[in-house]
Amino acid sequence: MAAEEAQVIACHTLQAWNEQLQLCNQFKNLVVVDFTASWCGPCRFIAPFLAELAKKFPSVTFLKVDVDELKDVAADWAVEAMPTFMFLREGKILDKVVGAKKDELQQTVLKHMAAASTTTTTTSA
Repeated sequence: MAAEEAQVIACHTLQAWNEQLQLCNQFKNLVVVDFTASWCGPCRFIAPFLAELAKKFPSVTFLKVDVDELKDVAADWAVEAMPTFMFLREGKILDKVVGAKKDELQQTVLKHMAAASTTTTTTSA
């Protein structure tokens, strides 16, 4: 089960994108969206690292959107450079990392995972 979850999910259609967002909103997961392009060198460089993060943090949903396939989604999210990583929870943008910055990417994931666990513990107490 965990092995299946621990992957970067590519959204190739608007329907797939919307379905993933709905699922994530339902479960209130942290979502990291990788806006990428097949021709983008830094995107290819960071892809294996993103897959590693997905395995390391199975509670986080990692989505990948090719800006050439889903131009409207990229435009809706005001993506201007690749790679751009958006951090979402319940449909709200929490953070954004632009560029293939491994450390910053991992730190931002950790920061928002920690924020989630403190909010759930304080609200349920």
